[in-house]
Amino acid sequence: MPSPLQPHDFWQELHPAGTFSSDGPFSGFFPARLADGRQLCLPIRPLSDGRHALASLIINQASFPVVEALAGDLAARLSDLKPDVVVGLPTLGLTLAAAVARHLGHARYVPCGTSRKFWYDEALSVPMSSVTTPEQVKRLYVDPRMLPLLAGRRVVLIDDVISSGTSIVAGLGLLQAVGVEPVAIGAAMLQSDRWRAALETFGAPWSGRTHGVFATPLLTRSDEGGWVA
Repeated sequence: MPSPLQPHDFWQELHPAGTFSSDGPFSGFFPARLADGRQLCLPIRPLSDGRHALASLIINQASFPVVEALAGDLAARLSDLKPDVVVGLPTLGLTLAAAVARHLGHARYVPCGTSRKFWYDEALSVPMSSVTTPEQVKRLYVDPRMLPLLAGRRVVLIDDVISSGTSIVAGLGLLQAVGVEPVAIGAAMLQSDRWRAALETFGAPWSGRTHGVFATPLLTRSDEGGWVA
C-alpha cells in the first residue's frame, strides 16, 4: 500500500473510517484507527535491525485539528477518573498534555522539562532517555514551585507516545520522588507492546492504568515486500 502523502503531509488529516485497508502489507504508511473509526496515516520508520519498523507520530508537527481530536479522545478516556492536574513529559508530550488539560476544563497543567533552571533542585530529577534519542541521556526535572499543585491531588501523567517505556518510567520515578502516584497514564499512541515490560518493573499494575487513543504494532518486513503486523 504506497503512501498517498508527501513527507510533510503526515499527521495533517483524519480520514473517514474505511478509507484505507488495515490488512497490510504496508509500504509507506500505517493507517492507525481511532475509536470512532477515523484513520490517521502514520509514516513507517524502519529500525536499525532492518527487520522491524514502527509507525511514527510527531505530534508537534500535526495539524491543530488532529491534535485537538487526539486530546479530546484522551481527555474523554480520563475524565471518569476526575483528575485534578495534568503533568506533561517533554518534549512532545507537552503539546498533548496542554491540550488534554484544556479538554478536561483545567486552566493550567504542570510541564516537566529537561532544561535545568538555576532554582531547580537536583534531588527533584531523574535520568531519562527515549526510543527516538536513545544515545541521549538527559535529566528530567519538575519545577519546585509546582509542587503545591501536585501534593494530595489526583494526577494524570501524559506523553505523546509510549514505546519502549523508558520515558514514562522516568516520569513515574520523578513523581514518586515528590510523593505522587498518578491515577493514570495517558498517551496519543501506544507503540507496540514493548512498554508493558518496562512498566511492570516499576511495581504497580500500570499497564491497566495506561490509556491510549490508538495502538500500533511492531511491524516486520514481509518476504513479499513491505511490512506486516
